Amino acid sequence: MKDITQSEWEELTSKDTNKVILDVRTPNEWAEGIIENAVLIDILNPQSFMDEVEKLDKNKHYYIYCRSGGRSGQACQVLNSIGIETTYNLMGGMMAWSGKVSNSN
Repeated sequence: MKDITQSEWEELTSKDTNKVILDVRTPNEWAEGIIENAVLIDILNPQSFMDEVEKLDKNKHYYIYCRSGGRSGQACQVLNSIGIETTYNLMGGMMAWSGKVSNSN
């Protein structure tokens, strides 16, 4: 896991053709807006979260965010523990994000 800033996130995701962006917030938080192309996997629903992460491609690079950076850090650790090597945690999460936000639908 690597903690990265918004500028590092934007630079890395713009060049990474093997990326998956994960939003680990709740559905209510997700409805407030997302980082473009994000996939929702709610970490506060542990069984569903584990079921979904087990399906993830271990060869992809995962860029993970939440509201403030705490849950996404935990999610990175979980992904690392099941054999996913490349995970990035957005420091400060959506609270610090000043980039483009998309609708979740």
